[in-house]
Amino acid sequence: MTQPTRDDVLTAREVIAGRVHRTPTFRSATLGERIGAQAFLKAELFQKTGSFKPRGMLAKIASLGADEAARGIVTWSAGNAAQAAAFAAAQSGIDCRVFMWRTANLAKVAATRSYGAEVDLEAEGPAEAHERLLALVRGTGRVFVHPFDDPVLQAGHGSLGLEVVEDVPDVDTIVVPVGGGGLIAGVATAADCRVVGVEPEAAPTLTTALAAGRPEAIRPSSIADGLNAPFTGEGTLAVCRERVDEIVLVSDGEIAAGMRFLYSRAKLACEPAGAAATAALLAGKVTVEPGSTVVAVVSGGNADPKVASAILGEADES
Repeated sequence: MTQPTRDDVLTAREVIAGRVHRTPTFRSATLGERIGAQAFLKAELFQKTGSFKPRGMLAKIASLGADEAARGIVTWSAGNAAQAAAFAAAQSGIDCRVFMWRTANLAKVAATRSYGAEVDLEAEGPAEAHERLLALVRGTGRVFVHPFDDPVLQAGHGSLGLEVVEDVPDVDTIVVPVGGGGLIAGVATAADCRVVGVEPEAAPTLTTALAAGRPEAIRPSSIADGLNAPFTGEGTLAVCRERVDEIVLVSDGEIAAGMRFLYSRAKLACEPAGAAATAALLAGKVTVEPGSTVVAVVSGGNADPKVASAILGEADES
């Protein structure tokens, strides 16, 4: 699989121009005080469908030929890529089917259906949902739009990185949540600075693959459902091996504390996955040079209301 280039990212931004929001990047003085640096938050939870995912999905669907579009698309997802695929397909009048699983965030399931997609919830978990998807592709010829392991999709996600470096030209480090790795692959391609990924300890997909030298199946179980990818892809791993500077792990407790911080101090009602980058900074997992400039990506805001209320009702130990 080819890797995206920065020119690909620039092209993808033009392709999706006017179809996604340019989300704000703003300073967080409180976070900066905590980490001893200038800190900014890229508020991608304000993106259409509530996460960064439409950037890549719109770019990928725009690249399909007429015959591919006529066959319809299919993907699998915990929810954010599902919504984005359904949204992007609807924009182009393309039929969309999505494989999720029985424990998926019901709010994300409902939103995906509201965009017009057919949702399959028969699988017990993400790995089984992936197998059901592959069987459908073999039987029908639908086009599999991968939720993270695709260079065109990653180039679309890279448009977020372009916005960060334009809004914060002196950025030294961008901290990015990692599930399957599509977002960080795009950001690392777009940005000429240090890029650090953050995974849950309970879903170390990319960490495991980097250690093994190849994608490895895991059983993710993090509270951050948006980061519970059961594996990464060969292409994504290759990009991250070459362009991502470091991957750090955070506990579910640290993710919850990051979510409470963003809600109370930055007034950002993000989902657990969207809090991972901030959580890593607050927990001291990312080495930050004093006085440097850091941007944390708040990648999504599609929280399960029950999960969000439970997390926000807890008290931090510190």
